[in-house]
Amino acid sequence: MEKLIRRYLWLFLVVPLTFTACKKKEENPSNTLEDGKSTVIYDLAGDTNGSVGDPGDGKTKIGFDVFLFRLADQRQTWLRNAADSARWLQTAEWDLAFTGPYNSEIFLNNASYSGNPGYAGTVTRTAVILVKQAYENVSTAPSDNEFDSAPVKHTKIGTYANDNPNGWFTYDLTTHLMKRITNNTYVLRLADGKYAKLEILSVYKGNPPVVTQLYWPAPYFTFRYFVQQDGSRNLNTK
Repeated sequence: MEKLIRRYLWLFLVVPLTFTACKKKEENPSNTLEDGKSTVIYDLAGDTNGSVGDPGDGKTKIGFDVFLFRLADQRQTWLRNAADSARWLQTAEWDLAFTGPYNSEIFLNNASYSGNPGYAGTVTRTAVILVKQAYENVSTAPSDNEFDSAPVKHTKIGTYANDNPNGWFTYDLTTHLMKRITNNTYVLRLADGKYAKLEILSVYKGNPPVVTQLYWPAPYFTFRYFVQQDGSRNLNTK
């Protein structure tokens, strides 16, 4: 009888733990981002010391330092001063520049657009085309004619607005929170002529499904991308 009681007590303890572990795994949004082909970046810290208004809550300054990101090796380069900008901006050694409030205004390196951090540099053939489809469903890059026709100002991916339909998020003037636009996949023609696709998921730490707190830790970027290394337009990641 005592052995029987111990057996049922063991089952009583183990089954809920197993159920809880499975449930946590199912609810983890990170599991759905990995496809075996894409590079997934989790919580890449931007300038967490920056502030839009008066510094507070651990912030040390107004404004946000720019950082650059290279897709090939995930290298993050900070521009802390004029010397850093002179060293890096007009080179082909970066792909994305994270600028503006909370580093949320993202540029693809391009020398032809005066508003681009890479203006007057060496990178001239890059372009961005927004595809209104889920990331996993974008399997082919557009033609070079389409890339050549894309406005150079679309190399900026920031806040959605009438003059910037390429935006990856909307900003709520009441809550002062950013909300990403779903099914926005950015197809890129890179400096070396290769094609890539990019999905920007969150500026908030942990990539929460919903943010309701004004002071949720930010900027911490979650995004994923795929670069086709063979030079073809095949962007299938399924």
